[in-house]
Amino acid sequence: GHNSEGERVSERIKMSASNARVVLKTVKSISARFCPFEPNVRSMREFLQAVNTEKARSSNLNCKVTADVRHDMSEPVIEIIYDDGEKLVMKGAHLTTQEMLFAFNSRCIAKDKTIERSTRK
Repeated sequence: GHNSEGERVSERIKMSASNARVVLKTVKSISARFCPFEPNVRSMREFLQAVNTEKARSSNLNCKVTADVRHDMSEPVIEIIYDDGEKLVMKGAHLTTQEMLFAFNSRCIAKDKTIERSTRK
């Protein structure tokens, strides 16, 4: 059946999400707000897992990760505040874990490069 192919793909995606190199060096805080009973919170949970791995955490021990679990049907939102004050707000209902990690990581990498440039004399 073609079902197993879909299963395999989602397994692969899960793996790549958990192996995504998350570097929190330029991040001040990550806060997630979601209602656990809404059907669209899976990508939020996976994103939180990715930024909460030991490896990710060790890249910046000062980064605060908070999950605000609501029971009010509110739509899932992740708010990321970078060290330079920039805010990235992602609405989890419309994004896959991959997309969230990509948006998050590409910002982190860009900021990291900026820092490297400014510290290199």
